[in-house]
Amino acid sequence: MNVLVSACLLGEPCRYDGKAKCAAGLEETLAAHGCDIVRICPERDGGLPCPRPASEIAPDGARVVNEAGEDVTDAFERGARIAVETAREHGCRLAVLKAKSPSCGAGSVYDGTFTGRLTEGDGFAVRALRAAGVRVVDERRFLEDPQAALRFSAPEKQ
Repeated sequence: MNVLVSACLLGEPCRYDGKAKCAAGLEETLAAHGCDIVRICPERDGGLPCPRPASEIAPDGARVVNEAGEDVTDAFERGARIAVETAREHGCRLAVLKAKSPSCGAGSVYDGTFTGRLTEGDGFAVRALRAAGVRVVDERRFLEDPQAALRFSAPEKQ
Protein backbone atom coordinates (compact mmCIF):
# COMPACT_ATOMS: atom_id res chain seq x y z
CA MET A 1 0.00 0.00 0.00
CA ASN A 2 1.28 3.46 -0.90
CA VAL A 3 1.04 6.00 1.93
CA LEU A 4 1.46 9.78 1.65
CA VAL A 5 3.81 11.05 4.36
CA SER A 6 4.86 14.59 5.28
CA ALA A 7 8.44 14.92 4.07
CA CYS A 8 9.51 16.78 7.24
CA LEU A 9 8.61 13.69 9.29
CA LEU A 10 11.10 11.71 7.22
CA GLY A 11 14.03 14.06 7.76
CA GLU A 12 13.63 16.50 4.88
CA PRO A 13 14.37 20.07 6.05
CA CYS A 14 11.26 21.59 4.47
CA ARG A 15 9.43 23.07 7.46
CA TYR A 16 8.86 26.81 7.74
CA ASP A 17 11.97 27.08 9.93
CA GLY A 18 14.14 25.21 7.42
CA LYS A 19 14.34 22.14 9.63
CA ALA A 20 12.95 18.62 9.64
CA LYS A 21 10.71 17.21 12.36
CA CYS A 22 11.59 13.52 12.28
CA ALA A 23 9.04 11.12 13.72
CA ALA A 24 11.13 8.38 15.31
CA GLY A 25 10.11 4.96 14.06
CA LEU A 26 7.69 6.17 11.39
CA GLU A 27 9.61 4.92 8.34
CA GLU A 28 10.38 1.61 10.04
CA THR A 29 6.77 1.10 11.12
CA LEU A 30 5.46 1.76 7.63
CA ALA A 31 8.05 -0.59 6.11
CA ALA A 32 7.21 -3.31 8.65
CA HIS A 33 3.60 -3.14 7.46
CA GLY A 34 4.59 -3.39 3.80
CA CYS A 35 3.89 0.24 2.97
CA ASP A 36 5.67 2.29 0.35
CA ILE A 37 6.18 5.95 1.22
CA VAL A 38 5.16 8.79 -1.08
CA ARG A 39 6.70 12.01 0.29
CA ILE A 40 4.87 15.31 0.12
CA CYS A 41 5.28 18.81 1.48
CA PRO A 42 2.18 20.78 0.46
CA GLU A 43 3.68 24.12 1.49
CA ARG A 44 6.88 23.64 -0.48
CA ASP A 45 4.99 22.00 -3.35
CA GLY A 46 2.62 24.98 -3.37
CA GLY A 47 5.54 27.31 -4.04
CA LEU A 48 6.54 28.60 -0.61
CA PRO A 49 10.27 28.99 0.08
CA CYS A 50 12.18 27.24 2.81
CA PRO A 51 12.75 28.72 5.28
CA ARG A 52 9.68 30.96 5.30
CA PRO A 53 7.72 32.95 7.87
CA ALA A 54 5.47 30.82 10.08
CA SER A 55 1.88 30.64 8.84
CA GLU A 56 -1.42 29.89 10.53
CA ILE A 57 -4.99 29.48 9.38
CA ALA A 58 -6.86 32.73 10.05
CA PRO A 59 -9.69 32.56 12.59
CA ASP A 60 -12.22 32.63 9.72
CA GLY A 61 -10.82 29.27 8.56
CA ALA A 62 -10.78 30.35 4.93
CA ARG A 63 -7.39 32.05 4.69
CA VAL A 64 -3.79 31.43 5.70
CA VAL A 65 -1.61 34.33 6.79
CA ASN A 66 2.02 34.39 7.79
CA GLU A 67 3.47 36.10 10.83
CA ALA A 68 4.29 39.16 8.67
CA GLY A 69 0.57 39.51 7.92
CA GLU A 70 0.81 38.39 4.29
CA ASP A 71 -2.02 36.30 2.84
CA VAL A 72 -0.47 33.05 1.58
CA THR A 73 -3.74 31.22 0.94
CA ASP A 74 -3.05 30.69 -2.77
CA ALA A 75 0.12 28.71 -2.06
CA PHE A 76 -1.67 26.57 0.53
CA GLU A 77 -4.54 25.87 -1.87
CA ARG A 78 -2.10 25.00 -4.65
CA GLY A 79 -0.19 22.67 -2.33
CA ALA A 80 -3.45 20.99 -1.28
CA ARG A 81 -4.38 20.37 -4.93
CA ILE A 82 -0.95 18.90 -5.59
CA ALA A 83 -1.31 16.62 -2.55
CA VAL A 84 -4.60 15.27 -3.93
CA GLU A 85 -3.08 14.80 -7.40
CA THR A 86 -0.14 12.95 -5.85
CA ALA A 87 -2.45 10.71 -3.81
CA ARG A 88 -4.45 9.84 -6.93
CA GLU A 89 -1.35 9.27 -9.05
CA HIS A 90 0.06 6.81 -6.52
CA GLY A 91 -3.21 5.25 -5.36
CA CYS A 92 -2.77 6.44 -1.76
CA ARG A 93 -5.73 5.82 0.55
CA LEU A 94 -3.85 6.88 3.71
CA ALA A 95 -1.80 9.95 4.58
CA VAL A 96 0.36 10.36 7.70
CA LEU A 97 0.88 14.08 8.05
CA LYS A 98 2.49 16.54 10.48
CA ALA A 99 0.33 17.44 13.44
CA LYS A 100 -0.81 21.05 13.96
CA SER A 101 0.44 22.31 10.58
CA PRO A 102 -1.74 24.76 8.62
CA SER A 103 -1.40 22.34 5.69
CA CYS A 104 -1.10 18.96 7.35
CA GLY A 105 -2.73 19.27 10.78
CA ALA A 106 -5.50 16.71 11.29
CA GLY A 107 -7.99 17.55 14.02
CA SER A 108 -6.16 20.52 15.52
CA VAL A 109 -4.22 23.46 14.13
CA TYR A 110 -2.83 26.68 15.53
CA ASP A 111 -5.61 29.23 16.00
CA GLY A 112 -4.29 32.07 13.81
CA THR A 113 -3.12 34.31 16.65
CA PHE A 114 0.53 33.17 16.61
CA THR A 115 0.36 32.59 20.36
CA GLY A 116 0.81 28.81 20.28
CA ARG A 117 -2.84 28.11 21.04
CA LEU A 118 -4.53 25.25 19.23
CA THR A 119 -8.07 25.04 17.92
CA GLU A 120 -10.12 22.24 16.45
CA GLY A 121 -9.74 22.01 12.69
CA ASP A 122 -7.84 20.60 9.75
CA GLY A 123 -5.10 22.02 7.58
CA PHE A 124 -5.74 22.89 3.95
CA ALA A 125 -4.16 19.73 2.52
CA VAL A 126 -6.01 17.56 5.03
CA ARG A 127 -9.35 19.08 4.01
CA ALA A 128 -8.64 18.44 0.33
CA LEU A 129 -7.36 14.90 0.88
CA ARG A 130 -10.34 13.94 3.02
CA ALA A 131 -12.71 15.38 0.40
CA ALA A 132 -10.94 13.12 -2.12
CA GLY A 133 -11.49 10.06 0.08
CA VAL A 134 -8.03 9.76 1.62
CA ARG A 135 -7.86 8.83 5.31
CA VAL A 136 -5.57 11.27 7.16
CA VAL A 137 -3.94 10.79 10.56
CA ASP A 138 -1.15 12.69 12.24
CA GLU A 139 2.15 11.02 13.08
CA ARG A 140 1.37 10.58 16.76
CA ARG A 141 -1.94 8.88 16.16
CA PHE A 142 -0.42 6.63 13.51
CA LEU A 143 2.47 5.54 15.73
CA GLU A 144 0.10 4.86 18.65
CA ASP A 145 -1.90 2.34 16.58
CA PRO A 146 -0.58 1.79 13.06
CA GLN A 147 -2.71 -1.29 12.50
CA ALA A 148 -5.93 0.67 13.04
CA ALA A 149 -4.91 3.37 10.56
CA LEU A 150 -3.85 0.80 7.99
CA ARG A 151 -6.85 -1.48 8.51
CA PHE A 152 -9.33 1.29 7.74
CA SER A 153 -7.30 2.46 4.75
CA ALA A 154 -6.66 -0.86 3.01
CA PRO A 155 -8.34 -1.44 -0.34
CA GLU A 156 -11.41 -3.62 -0.16
CA LYS A 157 -10.81 -7.23 -1.16
CA GLN A 158 -12.74 -8.40 -4.19
